[in-house]
Amino acid sequence: MISTLNTSGMIFLSIIFESAPFILMGAFFSSLVLVFIPKEFFSKYLPKNPLLSIPPALLLSAVFPVCECAIIPVIRGLVRKGMPLCAGAVFLVAAPILNPIVLASSFYAFRFDLQVVALRFGLAAFVALAVGLLVYIFLDSRTSKNSFQTLPMSFDKEPVNKFFSLSSWKKIFDHSIDEFFTVGKFFILGAGIASLFQTMLSQQAIFNLSDSAFISPMIMMVMAYILSLCSTADAFVAASFAGTFPTMSIVAFLIFGPMLDIKNTAMLLGYFPVRFVMLFMAAVISVVYLSVVALQFLGF
Repeated sequence: MISTLNTSGMIFLSIIFESAPFILMGAFFSSLVLVFIPKEFFSKYLPKNPLLSIPPALLLSAVFPVCECAIIPVIRGLVRKGMPLCAGAVFLVAAPILNPIVLASSFYAFRFDLQVVALRFGLAAFVALAVGLLVYIFLDSRTSKNSFQTLPMSFDKEPVNKFFSLSSWKKIFDHSIDEFFTVGKFFILGAGIASLFQTMLSQQAIFNLSDSAFISPMIMMVMAYILSLCSTADAFVAASFAGTFPTMSIVAFLIFGPMLDIKNTAMLLGYFPVRFVMLFMAAVISVVYLSVVALQFLGF
């Protein structure tokens, strides 16, 4: 028992020390985006036609390193100002994954298996486009800006922030510190569960479940939802499962977690109409699961 706990502790510390710099970078760049990028930037570069706005939304989301929680209030504000709802759905799905910080952390965590990195980003782009299209088909034309709940949003009334202003950089550092410690609590919990999972759970039971092409991805998606890890560091936890679950199940964990977890589900319900949240969740769950299972049967 003592040796098991020692092993679990070593795994836990290795995950924490490897991931901490990427969590800090993600918090800092997320703060830069929130402080310096005006909301008009998105409406300026996105077509007014909802269907045509989906591909540009995917491209723009790839350059904004904002986590799954920070992006929600930003997108809600943009939708209220006229962004097509389907484009907002693409941002919600793609922004937490398709950005330079997550690419760097994924590459570092899976440098021994770059196929996982390629599958994570390629499949995330496909899922984002599919979810955006489903929202366009079933909801976008039927939802008005007035249907959104009027919760207070402080950034709506903030003045334009200047790059060389001390107050702007104070906001950045304050937000970075808050986000780092907020995300850190969830990540430490996730890393602890992952380390205990690796050392204490029956390996034979895990292998029996992981052999199923249908059940294994589902298990990893549920774990990603419960652990609620930040996308800037979830690759390090996922890498610890590499010897236990097949590649596509690891990819399911890496894709699904940043799109849906416990904490961002609560935020979605607070910021968006229930019918949008239900459709969004159903679309993400079904598209991720069916895509991963289909790729498994194709030989990945």
